[in-house]
Amino acid sequence: MRWSIAQRSLGVFLALIVGALGVCGWQWQEHQRVQRNASQALVNRGRDITSTLGVVVGAQRRFGVFLAKDRIESALQGLIHPGELESIAILSATGETIASAGRPVELTPEMLTARGVYWRENELTLMNLMDLGTGGSMEEGALPAALVVSDPRLTDPRMSKEMRQKLNRAKNLPRENRPAGAAGEGPAVEPPPGGAGTTAAPGPAGTTGIARFPYSRPAWMDREEYNSLIKKQGVHSLVISLSTGDMRRSVRDDLLLRSLVSLLACGVALISGLAWRNLYRTSDLQIRLVKASEMNSHLSQMNFAAAGLAHETRNPLNLIRGLAQMITLHANDAPKLREHASTIIEEADRVTVQLNEFINYSKPREAHFAPVEVSRLVADVGRTLLPDIEDKRVIFQPPTAPLTVQADEQLLRQALFNLLLNALQAVEPEGRVEVRWVATGADEAALEVCDDGPGVPAAERASIFKPYVTMRPKGVGLGLAIVQQIVSAHRWEIACLAQEPRGAVFRISHLKTVAPRHEA
Repeated sequence: MRWSIAQRSLGVFLALIVGALGVCGWQWQEHQRVQRNASQALVNRGRDITSTLGVVVGAQRRFGVFLAKDRIESALQGLIHPGELESIAILSATGETIASAGRPVELTPEMLTARGVYWRENELTLMNLMDLGTGGSMEEGALPAALVVSDPRLTDPRMSKEMRQKLNRAKNLPRENRPAGAAGEGPAVEPPPGGAGTTAAPGPAGTTGIARFPYSRPAWMDREEYNSLIKKQGVHSLVISLSTGDMRRSVRDDLLLRSLVSLLACGVALISGLAWRNLYRTSDLQIRLVKASEMNSHLSQMNFAAAGLAHETRNPLNLIRGLAQMITLHANDAPKLREHASTIIEEADRVTVQLNEFINYSKPREAHFAPVEVSRLVADVGRTLLPDIEDKRVIFQPPTAPLTVQADEQLLRQALFNLLLNALQAVEPEGRVEVRWVATGADEAALEVCDDGPGVPAAERASIFKPYVTMRPKGVGLGLAIVQQIVSAHRWEIACLAQEPRGAVFRISHLKTVAPRHEA
């Protein structure tokens, strides 16, 4: 049965461990999912920002080809938000920064080959292509490439004053009144070789057209120079750097929450295991308690029966002792018979003493507390033991200072009698026995019975208070056991100590002292 209970307990513990580990694994997988979703959400947000920025950059496009760098950077700077959007950069096809805002973007070969997404410890860098022109050769119907440069009308020395005036007038005219090609309508004509780029050509409505600039390749640039400019200044991609602080905080908070859930699951499993173990132990202790109660009841009955048997045995012993005494009185002429009769008397007395001690030990001890004057009680016990004291010429020293304690007077008298008798039996003739007390607290004292006998070996001091343990050949071994019963009934403590240079000390501690009563 015990093996089956152990197997069941092991199964419960394994189930709790597996359950706790399962919860921990589930929380870890959920945390990984949350982390992936947070990363993807930040990537999606970055791509939305780059798409929106593409629209913003496209809205800044002037005259179809050129983008004013100052206006682009001013518009981008307004989108910078420290802690969220850290930096923006527009790159050319060669990877060079042609316009930027915010903190400078550190471009590395790993970033350029990271397929648009590059993670760092504290930021996410996204690269997104921008569809603002094809660049390269001017095919029919193709959108001209966008170039981020300063205003060409103010910076290019090859543009004449007349061209600047025509461009400004074309910009300020209504759309329907603009010259052909000014807004992308009608064909544009190439200037003759070697011209200044201001040659006019008749349009469909008889108006004067201007060169393809600024809607396609400028008139003062040849195709090779224009294509080179597209590679260096043509808008190719957009790079932004987003702070990962908020994402990392949310991921860290999720990890903390799921760690708490995992710890809670482990704690529940541990508490459940401890509860199961305590329940198992409680059940086992209850079974043992029931068995111990049954055994105690059985022992009580056996003790009662043994005490009755011992009591009934004393009567025939007294009869045998009486008959033996009569034989010794009438056997003057038979010394052998007289010797046998004396032996019977001695054995009967010895058995009677053992029976009396056993009956005394089997009695229940219940203390009824009252003030007891220890010095008077010791003097009474000393007078009772006076024949033994005088027989061995022992020096008996009672306590000199008065002491009153709370105790049961009859039980304390019996304990002192057994301790003093044990000391008198242990000492040699002309030995010394002393009773003294010492204060151990404000209302506590310890009572000591000391002798200068052979003492008690250290290995036997703990077992000397057990029943039938004695150091005398003819000892019964119940005297100190009875003292232990009386001490326990008073909730005191007793110990056997060594006395220097020789002898033993039996100390009863934790006696509650009271003020002595004065007679009126």
